[in-house]
Amino acid sequence: MEGIVKGRRIDWSSIVLYVFLTGFGLVMLLPLVYMATTAMKPISELFLFPPRFFVRNPTWMNFRDLLLITGTSFVPFSRYIFNSIVISGSIVIGGVLISAMAAYPLAKHQMPFRQFIFNMIVLALMFSPIVLQIPQYLLISRSGLMNTYFALVLPYLAAPVGMFLMTQFLRQIPDALLEASRIDGASEWQVFWRVIMPMLKPAIATFALFSFIQAWNDPYPSQVYTTQEDMKALPLAIQTISGGAGVIARVGTLAAASFLMIVPTIVVFIITQRMVLQTMAHSGLKE
Repeated sequence: MEGIVKGRRIDWSSIVLYVFLTGFGLVMLLPLVYMATTAMKPISELFLFPPRFFVRNPTWMNFRDLLLITGTSFVPFSRYIFNSIVISGSIVIGGVLISAMAAYPLAKHQMPFRQFIFNMIVLALMFSPIVLQIPQYLLISRSGLMNTYFALVLPYLAAPVGMFLMTQFLRQIPDALLEASRIDGASEWQVFWRVIMPMLKPAIATFALFSFIQAWNDPYPSQVYTTQEDMKALPLAIQTISGGAGVIARVGTLAAASFLMIVPTIVVFIITQRMVLQTMAHSGLKE
């Protein structure tokens, strides 16, 4: 289905496909737009029927009320944000380092049982993290790490997804490049930090995105591994805001809190999206 205009061919099938995908993408953005507009709606627009999609009289009162509600307790809202940043950042950085260091020998060294270990990593991808919650809790509680940041971070550092992605990506790197570095006098640590890590940036960005989204949105660690309010993360604070007395009056405040929580994930995705697509093109199931 092609036309010719002034000597140029027009591929109408591609145009129709792009228009369809663009429209479909805009439809998928509607929930985010609605959340943002709801966070800026005054009380008079929150309970209209039928509900109004876009806000007509935007206000920042919901964000102010969010700070006032959390300010009545001994833990300010900024503390929850700080805890989420520390926990999510530690999980991402630690997970990236551990996954990269584990993937390097699996992909580029003739270590014993490396295929068996890789098969175990693939097998671990088939199980839900829920099956590990009880063993993890027993290990953390008996290790005396409860009510510490270590309890909120350590169980999530060993990530099979990260090891799998980086192992598959490393297999695409020519061995001759590593041999040339060793001939030039580079040690294994220098090869890892100066050659492997820069070339792993797409896989690192992909795993960092997945790991950050999971850590940022998961209220489970704060519910189980700590009883101290000043160590709990943002998802649990939002659950507290959405429950209890006065739920109806807190609809705008909950929308404001949800909007603040989703902004970092959108920013991280925008930063890493190009490298994520590059990883998906190079990390298929190839032996």
